[in-house]
Amino acid sequence: MISGLLSSDIIKDIRDPEKPNTLEELNVVFEDGIQMSRIPDSEDAYTVHIAFTPTVPHCSLATLIGLCIRIKLERSLPYKHKVDIYITKGTHSTEDSINKQINDKERIAAAMENPNLKELVERCIKEDDY
Repeated sequence: MISGLLSSDIIKDIRDPEKPNTLEELNVVFEDGIQMSRIPDSEDAYTVHIAFTPTVPHCSLATLIGLCIRIKLERSLPYKHKVDIYITKGTHSTEDSINKQINDKERIAAAMENPNLKELVERCIKEDDY
């Protein structure tokens, strides 16, 4: 079985849009917030559930962070998958609205058609050369 550790390795180095830190360094993403389960009646497809915690309850970039997590996972996961991303319950003032946005395919596609937003996402998910 593929573990959530693979997903954790993929998203831990995403950069915060405002700070020079990674999401892992800021405790926005964490291993316990990642769960994977096999999709019923499938041998090679998984659902990946990601919970993330914004640094403050009124974080204006929470939607962007969720978008970065989604794009990074969709580009990097080596198996068939469905990704569900949610703000950790009780950690953001508008979590229900943001959860709806970051799990809506049409909104995601529209966001990635915006050149400025796409550039910002690309900058956040870019792999650093160590």
